[in-house]
Amino acid sequence: MADRPPAEPAADPVADAPFTPYSALHGRQAQMFPTLTDEELERIARFGRLQRHAAGSRLFAAGEPGPGMFVLLSGEVAITQRDGLGRVTPVATQGRGQFLAEVGQLSGRPALVDGHALSEVEALLIPPEQLRALIIAEADLGERLVRALILRRVALIESGGSGPVLIGSPGGHLLLQLQGFLARNGQPHHAVDPADDAVAAALVRQYDAGPGDVVVVCPNGAVLVNPGEAGLARCLGMVGTAEFDDDYDVAIVGAGPAGLATAVYAASEGLRVAVLDCRAHGGQAGASARIENYLGFPTGISGQALAGRAFVQAQKFGAEMLIPAEAAALDCAGPGHPGAPLAIRLTDGRLLRSRTVVIASGARYRRPEVPGLAQFEGRGVSYWASALEARGCAQAEVALVGGGNSAGQAAVFLSQHASRVFMLVRGPGLAATMSRYLIDRIAASPRIELLTRTELTGLHGDESQGLKAASWRHRDSGEATTREVRGVFLFVGAEPETRWLAGCGVALDAHGFVLTGQGGAPSPLAASVPGVFAVGDVRSGSVKRVGGAIGEGAAVVAAIHQHLAASAAAA
Repeated sequence: MADRPPAEPAADPVADAPFTPYSALHGRQAQMFPTLTDEELERIARFGRLQRHAAGSRLFAAGEPGPGMFVLLSGEVAITQRDGLGRVTPVATQGRGQFLAEVGQLSGRPALVDGHALSEVEALLIPPEQLRALIIAEADLGERLVRALILRRVALIESGGSGPVLIGSPGGHLLLQLQGFLARNGQPHHAVDPADDAVAAALVRQYDAGPGDVVVVCPNGAVLVNPGEAGLARCLGMVGTAEFDDDYDVAIVGAGPAGLATAVYAASEGLRVAVLDCRAHGGQAGASARIENYLGFPTGISGQALAGRAFVQAQKFGAEMLIPAEAAALDCAGPGHPGAPLAIRLTDGRLLRSRTVVIASGARYRRPEVPGLAQFEGRGVSYWASALEARGCAQAEVALVGGGNSAGQAAVFLSQHASRVFMLVRGPGLAATMSRYLIDRIAASPRIELLTRTELTGLHGDESQGLKAASWRHRDSGEATTREVRGVFLFVGAEPETRWLAGCGVALDAHGFVLTGQGGAPSPLAASVPGVFAVGDVRSGSVKRVGGAIGEGAAVVAAIHQHLAASAAAA
């Protein structure tokens, strides 16, 4: 990793540039940039502290930890995007009654834009903890604020003018991996092909990057070459490195629907909550292109959108999100803190102590025994079907392996982009594993060809261009087929993510799922170790549905309260 100083905007970067509002969500400008009334400003005043800023001074900068939300009482502030290569784009000019923040300021995340005073400014600064208190105490006003904060983040993502710049050849393995990581975490970013941009090409030469390498310029000016997801996350300020000094009431491992539901209910009831996930919020449900049988969404909702709403909701109530942060081990022996007898050891060596632990680590898709599979993962083979992969398969043929609901949702989604989707299923049909509405939709699609009793047998391609073709075989007739395909998507069952529990004594079933409610346990969601609970797909006997996972996340909070009360009484 090499560093360089951040690009400084000019004193007035919008003076000679035309006003350019967010092009994304253009029809919702009034919701994104509302003006508060004098009465609303008075209601807000008790949550902030008065500040004054001279003309030309900077209130916040992209890539630096945000101080909170600024509410303007007088003067004007220019909001600009800075892309890491020093190029500045005006976003908006805001004045009295308007507020400066996006959803990351609920938890003090680094700012995504620059804000500097065009004139002398008087403002209320509302730090993250007070912003959360404001949103909860002033429900009607809080609803408008949260909507605006979310819409601003969405617009920044869609505009592609904020966040890190990823410089690399389009379609490269690492570039796609980093783009997918940032997209799943709701992080604005954009990719630049050095063949089309002289500044990007100069950086590639400066850092001696090869044809398949990726150079990343973070908003704070730091430059990384071929970073991993964890390294990129640290550069963006997504995760910290400081030790955890305080004990938590609840530590949740896994930010899928079950973990997020637990976080929302526990934090809303005043418990101190930490949520860990090794990659992104959403879990396997985040890979669902559209969930149409979830209660309350008659037109359906994507798994990523559902998880994104829950992610914001948990932060609204004060849950601390540690993503990406991976649990390496659970210490059940008592790490020397009587008030927090459990501890989670992270892969970075840090120790997080908690009075209770909720295992919501879910399950991962299995990797079938296919020659060359590892060679093509991320280079044509995917376990996830997002808009990024769909664009790469436009008007081309793809193969999809699996017969569950996630596979069906992915097949329907991909059929809107690919010329043909070959759906490979080992069994005689879909009725035993898939919801009826998806079966009917697959049957009605002229672009989906269902191949039953068929298994994937081979992948073909090369190092430079990735996957080019795939082979499959009918299990009864033995007939073999090889087709040129742009991608292979695998949704072939799941294995529990419980390796990090080894050595702690948490009882597992024969397949590695967590046993709960055994031998007079105080709750049907309680594991074999006191204070440890399991919810969602990782739990033995769970229904493996989003609705069921969310229900378990809500139910486990009552059991957590009972355990905490019993522990306090025994102390």
